[in-house]
Amino acid sequence: MAAREIDHRAPEPPYRQIAADLTAEIKRGDLAPGRPLPSEKELTELYGVARETARRALAVLREQGLIYTVTGRGSYVTEPAEPAGKDD
Repeated sequence: MAAREIDHRAPEPPYRQIAADLTAEIKRGDLAPGRPLPSEKELTELYGVARETARRALAVLREQGLIYTVTGRGSYVTEPAEPAGKDD
């Protein structure tokens, strides 16, 4: 995972910049379904931000349905949703 430098002067807050990076990695398949994301501590080190900033970035991804979090274990990429109306 290559961290992008956070632009603290940008109109988009740092947590949103991190969320955008992680979203792009999920969509590219760099972070595969069922695989763990970096921990909050790892994100703070990768991006040079406070833990709360990393926590807020993960919350954005949870709200978008891209990840789920297991207490005490970490956050994981969700399986892609099946297209509506698809029958097997």
